[in-house]
Amino acid sequence: MKIEHVAIWTKDIENMRAFYENYFAAKSGNKYRNSKKNFESYFLTFHDGARLELMANPDVKKRPVADGGNHIGLIHMAMSLGSKKKVDELTVKLHNDGYPLLDGPRTTGDGYYESVILDPEGNRLELTI
Repeated sequence: MKIEHVAIWTKDIENMRAFYENYFAAKSGNKYRNSKKNFESYFLTFHDGARLELMANPDVKKRPVADGGNHIGLIHMAMSLGSKKKVDELTVKLHNDGYPLLDGPRTTGDGYYESVILDPEGNRLELTI
């Protein structure tokens, strides 16, 4: 069994699509629109086949925690980059481009090498080996 995809509600679906394409080399499918439900989405596919669905609907309420703090529910998505060097390089690039760095890069107590940044809408991304 594998997780088929993860979905994120977005405020700005085009900005989020560009972020994941630019920094994580995701390939976007065509935009899906359902005008009856005022819904649109993109499926993004990463090089290993993992998929992320970005969804938009103006009626969806904003998450109560806007600063990347903890909350009940899904809290982060981990992106395996393949090496400490790649984690370090992407962490610096994202931070220099203005994305908040919450932690790291560091080796955690359970042995993971990681950093934690926020994407354009405050979702936690764990960059790891």
